[in-house]
This record gives sequence, structure tokens and C-alpha cells, in this order.
Amino acid sequence: MMLELLFPKQADNDYLGYKLVIYLFVPFLLLMTWRSVIHMSFEEFGLHEIANVKVLTGNPDPMPLIYAFFSAWGLIQLIFCAFAWIVVIRYKSLTPLIILAFLVEWSVRVFNSSPIVNDPIYSDGITPGMVYAPYVVIFLLLLFIFSLVKNSKNSSI
Repeated sequence: MMLELLFPKQADNDYLGYKLVIYLFVPFLLLMTWRSVIHMSFEEFGLHEIANVKVLTGNPDPMPLIYAFFSAWGLIQLIFCAFAWIVVIRYKSLTPLIILAFLVEWSVRVFNSSPIVNDPIYSDGITPGMVYAPYVVIFLLLLFIFSLVKNSKNSSI
């Protein structure tokens, strides 16, 4: 039964899990969308003020290339969020699957953190994503588990 909720035969707006999962996932998705816009559009601010990455110097200046990669990463995050918004708005039956995708992304941050991220040569401190990743993983794990539990009172949202 849980596998049917994770991979429904038909992608529709008939979510069979608890409504609370959707209500908790939407604010998370708003935050992820905002994060993506910051990374994509305000790469200097996001990279230096939020992610605590030091300005690197050299000849040629390496920062434009680093900003371009940071902006591209933000675009990829924004595309991921766009798919999640489509799920939340139109294909709620895929909610467990999109939550699983976010859970995998955030779990990788916890279990595969690069030593370069915390190296004082490149960074002035730990990024918020690294600090809060364990809590986000727990939150997403709970959302994922409850999204796979069929709510008999809820046939659709």
C-alpha cells in the first residue's frame, strides 16, 4: 500500500495522505524557492553574506566564474522547486515522491559534507544549510513517513 502512495498509478490531485503534510510542506517549499532565487539572482550576497565564502583574488579574477556557477546552482534549485510547486498545485498524489526527492538532497548534505566548506582558507563560517541540514532531514523524514500513511478520512484535498 505504501508503495502505491509513493508511485501512484495515475498522477492526479487525489492525495490520500494527511492534509497536515501538505500544510507543512508548503512553507518549506516557500523557503526553498526563496533560497533558490537568492542563489540565482543575488549570487554575491548569497555567496559571501549567507554562505560565508571569502572573496578569492587572482589574475584573472576567479569570482565572476564562481558567481556564474553559484547562479547556475540557484537556477537548478529553482527548477526543482518549480516541479515541486506543480506537484503541490496540480498533482498532489505525487507528494510523497517529491518529499523523498528533497529528503535525498538534504540527506546528502548531512552525510557528504565537503571539508572545503569548513576550510578557513575559503570560508568565514559554516553555511546555514550545513547547520540546519540535520533538522531539515528529520523534518522531511517525518513528512515523508506521514505522506505514506493513508488517511481514511481524507479522499482528496
